[in-house]
Amino acid sequence: MSDDAPPPIPPVTATAHTKFHCPSCGAEATWNPAKQALVCGFCGTESPAKLDQTPGGEGTIVEHDLVEALRGLDGNRGWQAERIQVRCQSCQAISVFDPTRVGQRCDFCGSSSLVPYEEVKDAFRPESLLAFKLSENQVRDAVRAWYGSRWFAPNALGSKAMTDQLKGIYIPYWTFDALADADWFAESGYYYYETEYYTDSNGNRQSRQVQRIRWEPSAGHLNHFFDDELICASKGVDRGLLAEVEDFPTKELVPYQAGFLAGWVVERYQIDLLAGAQKSRETMEAKLRNLCASQVPGDTHRNLVVQADWAGQTFKHILAPIWLLTYDYHGTVYHVVVNGYTGAIAGRYPKSWIKITLLVFGILALVGLVMLLSNK
Repeated sequence: MSDDAPPPIPPVTATAHTKFHCPSCGAEATWNPAKQALVCGFCGTESPAKLDQTPGGEGTIVEHDLVEALRGLDGNRGWQAERIQVRCQSCQAISVFDPTRVGQRCDFCGSSSLVPYEEVKDAFRPESLLAFKLSENQVRDAVRAWYGSRWFAPNALGSKAMTDQLKGIYIPYWTFDALADADWFAESGYYYYETEYYTDSNGNRQSRQVQRIRWEPSAGHLNHFFDDELICASKGVDRGLLAEVEDFPTKELVPYQAGFLAGWVVERYQIDLLAGAQKSRETMEAKLRNLCASQVPGDTHRNLVVQADWAGQTFKHILAPIWLLTYDYHGTVYHVVVNGYTGAIAGRYPKSWIKITLLVFGILALVGLVMLLSNK
């Protein structure tokens, strides 16, 4: 599906180009995870503007019909606030941020190769999100503790990896729902044992039990509802690391409000609805096959065939918060990803050759001591 034919999104009542001005000095207030409020970055005054943080929020978060959306019906677009978009020529991530922010480097890979990105039409905005819960200081402490638990990490890493490289970013996701009504057919295998006689190397007659399988046809039926299957629409974040922190509790989503994005970078979706729906179907079909396989009686099975009808296919476009740490350590780039809502951490880090050498010598010394004692 192209950007020219996004899915239908119902009207949202918030005013376009929303700004949240400080009541004291007039500067712009931004979302502060530590205070869970809009706070002026200049004087620290909390804005009187309140954002609805109730899961489900004011009104209902709509599940949109996937079939209708894929027919190319147009919908509401834009971010409800003035935004600038740039594409990184290195990692191809498309970042969306406030016009007052001057982006010198890509928040995803650190490259300075940023160029303006213009769309034929605005991307349609998400209708729901998980707002940042963890502040930058909380994340820094958590990452330092995480590094401290990595025995092979260099001791100096805690300070060298923290130099103004931590970035908070909202990344795009699709969620998909579907009801699967499946019939399955297979051959069930039941183990049984027979006594087999043979002659050993000394010419003696011996016996042993040999496992056999008796195959019988089997069939069954399964109904299963897939709820909020997450498909990441980001290309700017290491997919392997993201998968390790990807438990985003979609039941706690709140309606999209521009204030949650104030002061934060947002990645525009680069995996469109059609590609996301196809990937989601592949994931659901694999899970459905495993569910059917678990129903097959017997000790083992073969030739499993699953025939499924799909109904109630819906989707949402959401934003999820992550903290991303990208740094160069002795010429090699490393990444750490932190879930901005749950605090889960995943990352890669350099290994200290000194610690590895000490471990190897320690193991060799232990082996030598054991051999010495055994010889005595």
